Amino acid sequence: MKIMQTTCSSGFAGKPPWVFKGSAVYQFHLVKADIARAIIPKEFRLVETFGYTLGGFFLANYNESPFGPFDELVTIAGIVRNPPMLTSHAWAASVYVNNDNACTHGRKEFGLPSQVAAFSKANQTIHVAEVDSPMTTGLYDIRHESPILKMNPLKWMALGPTIKMSLPSYSGRTEHRPQLLKYSCQIECRVKPTSPARVSGSLGQINAETESNGHLKKREISMSVMLSKPIFALEFNCLKMEVQPPVVVSRNPLELKQE
Repeated sequence: MKIMQTTCSSGFAGKPPWVFKGSAVYQFHLVKADIARAIIPKEFRLVETFGYTLGGFFLANYNESPFGPFDELVTIAGIVRNPPMLTSHAWAASVYVNNDNACTHGRKEFGLPSQVAAFSKANQTIHVAEVDSPMTTGLYDIRHESPILKMNPLKWMALGPTIKMSLPSYSGRTEHRPQLLKYSCQIECRVKPTSPARVSGSLGQINAETESNGHLKKREISMSVMLSKPIFALEFNCLKMEVQPPVVVSRNPLELKQE
């Protein structure tokens, strides 16, 4: 997977659907239900079994997007549903991108907890650091046990089938989008199983700071998700992802009281 340095695209997102092309790894973790509940909205019901929910992360490199090439790391806290609805959606605990415009788009259009980060790669290890000018805080080292190789698309025909799927998610309840939103990513790609990546981070270094800083508390929860037990991973290549605008599911209770 190609890793880009922090950039700022001057392009505009344009009209939906927004199309992203590149490659990605989707890794699934068993996340303790108590950790996931600490970050999901109160109206959600967590989908859990024996005290665990299904979370993990989505690590992508887009070589084409409305914002130009960039990298993205989405930490998924777990699977939730919003009663009385029966369908389940993922909830993102954190989103890191190395493109300012992509960060702004995620915040204002989708109500995602997007942050700017720097991505670097050495010896099959991807290092992710949050950029909070003038400081940079190291977050994760993600090491792929089986290297992700650049391949001719024809070779992927023998290594993984072409699939189409939808990844439904909830978002919102943020400063920029206080409403509860839902959206889905329509994905077409070649997919194959791969060895789960090893994730290391500096959770112990920020524990002492979380009591007085809400942003750090969310970072700690996201890190707990990333450091939870991996169970399997999927490698996506020849990836094409189409994203439609989100739909409002419900209003913020504070907004309703003001009307």
